[in-house]
Amino acid sequence: MPPPGASVPGRGTKGRFPLSELVTSPGRAPPARAAGTAFPILGAISFCHLLNDMMQSLLPAIYPILKGGFDLSFGQIGLLTLTYQSTASLLQPVIGQYTDRRPLPYSLPFGMAFTLFGLLSLAVAPNFGALLAGAALLGIGSSIFHPESSRIARLASGGRHGLAQSLFQVGGTFGQSLGPLLAAFFILPRGRGSIAWFALVALGGMAILTALGHWYQTRGRARTPARAAAVSVLPAREVRRAMAVLLALIFSKFFYLASINSYYIFYLMDHFHLGTQDAQVCLFVFLASAAAGTVIGGPVGDRFGRKTVIWGSIVGVLPFTLVLPYVGLAATIGLSVVIGLVLSSAFSAIVVYAQELMPGRVGMVSGMFFGFAFGMAGVGAAVLGALADWTSIEFVYRVCAFLPVIGLLTAFLPDVEAKRARA
Repeated sequence: MPPPGASVPGRGTKGRFPLSELVTSPGRAPPARAAGTAFPILGAISFCHLLNDMMQSLLPAIYPILKGGFDLSFGQIGLLTLTYQSTASLLQPVIGQYTDRRPLPYSLPFGMAFTLFGLLSLAVAPNFGALLAGAALLGIGSSIFHPESSRIARLASGGRHGLAQSLFQVGGTFGQSLGPLLAAFFILPRGRGSIAWFALVALGGMAILTALGHWYQTRGRARTPARAAAVSVLPAREVRRAMAVLLALIFSKFFYLASINSYYIFYLMDHFHLGTQDAQVCLFVFLASAAAGTVIGGPVGDRFGRKTVIWGSIVGVLPFTLVLPYVGLAATIGLSVVIGLVLSSAFSAIVVYAQELMPGRVGMVSGMFFGFAFGMAGVGAAVLGALADWTSIEFVYRVCAFLPVIGLLTAFLPDVEAKRARA
């Protein structure tokens, strides 16, 4: 470890600041380094995350159109989600681990090209098999985008990793919230073929990502990190146990979110007899609140510690999920806002916590957690779709209400920040 006051390359826009400013005690705010945080880069990568996830979110947003047009069952809808999420989840850790050793800054526009072809496939698909192919292309695009873009966000953070991860993720979360609105007011009136217009959005995103790749390359950041500096403050056994707990928390969070993203529209239409357009607006309200929660989680984690945010998010949402299946329409919408705010605040804290558990493996950790999140969402959509076919949508929400209980495993997470400070 370098002596106090030593400088560390590759942090912030000027490239150097004292190592001592990276280490803070729990509950203490990190020193203000606004000049070292490359906010234009963070804004650009967050905007590209918005474009990427907005296009990805069009798939679940058009489920009512696909269900009617292709006469799909809930099980087939779940299979579409599983195909998309599986391709994303299986490839992301592999891509992340590879780019840890050999960064590929210009892979980002290449990944968005897969998303472009996925959208075109959905627009012209003649049968269910072609829909599955389009979903798989979307998943491949996502798997290439997330690990390397998350690395850019961390490199541009200037040491404020929670803030940077939140700004990066809020783009994606807000982009997801736009899918239902676009489906309701653009795709639904014009038909499924209008999805092809979003290829222009993908082309614009590819142009911005090419410029970001140029920044990444020319500033000397696209190089293999020195392994000597990447030493964990915890023994390997404790790291493995903590990672297992974090993955269990991701399971509970994204399995529950699968019930919202894939079936909330159908729940509102079936339980409260809403029209498709009104139900999609309600889904947008939930997703917009989740975007706001994402913004909150990172800076609060920087200030009070990641573990505190994880506790408050995963366990704090439990009373609201338990009540949701038994209230009226107005209360359902209100509770969905609270659930979105509270539950989504944990993800950026979990990712940064995991990156601190395994320093020097930003791509692999980001790919693992984004991939596992996508995988759990896909498995959840398939399992819950089959359960809805067998029972009812209402029963699905009664069962999922207990998933946040898994958040009690947070008690087994070590206090990484305190150990880093002592180290």
